[in-house]
Amino acid sequence: MPRDGDPQRRRGRLRGRAARVRRPREKALNKPLLGHLRKVNASPVRTLREFRDEAGELVVGDSVTVEAFEVGQVVKVSGVAKGKGFQGTIKRHKFNAGPKAHGSHNVRAPGSIGASATPSRVFKGIRGPGHMGAKRVTQRGLTIVELMPDRNLMLVRGSVPGPKGGTVEVRTDA
Repeated sequence: MPRDGDPQRRRGRLRGRAARVRRPREKALNKPLLGHLRKVNASPVRTLREFRDEAGELVVGDSVTVEAFEVGQVVKVSGVAKGKGFQGTIKRHKFNAGPKAHGSHNVRAPGSIGASATPSRVFKGIRGPGHMGAKRVTQRGLTIVELMPDRNLMLVRGSVPGPKGGTVEVRTDA
C-alpha cells in the first residue's frame, strides 16, 4: 500500500478498494501490513494494491478476476519495468554519439553540462548517466484479444511492462 501524507490513509482507511495477489507465509510480512489485513479479516498477501476508480463496485473480500473485462476492450497495464542498471547518456536519454573517426576521443561522452564561471555550478535536472529502468510504467491503449476465465488469464495486444512472471495492474483505459 503506498504511503503518503494523506490523513485518511494514516488512520488506516482506504478510499478505494484493495486487490490481493499471491499468498505468502504470515512470518514474511511486516506488522503494519498484517494489522491492516486483520482489520478487514483478510488472509495474508504479498502484494496489496489500491484501486480508487472502482470504489463503489467492489466490496471487501471480493475477488477480482478476468471476467470483469471483455474481449476488444481497451485497457492500460501498469507494472515495474525491467531494470537496466547504470547506463550512459546515449542509452538512457538518447543523446547522439560523437564523431568516431579522425582521432576523436568524444565517442560516447555526454558533452557540455553547463557554463563556466557563471553560474559556476551545474543546474539541477541535467540529463546525465545513471540508473535506468526499474520504475513504475503504465502502457496505455492495449486491446484485450482473449480471456480465459477458467485459468484467470488475459491476452493483450501490445507490450506489457516488467519481467516475465511479474505482477501488473490492468485497468480500463478511460
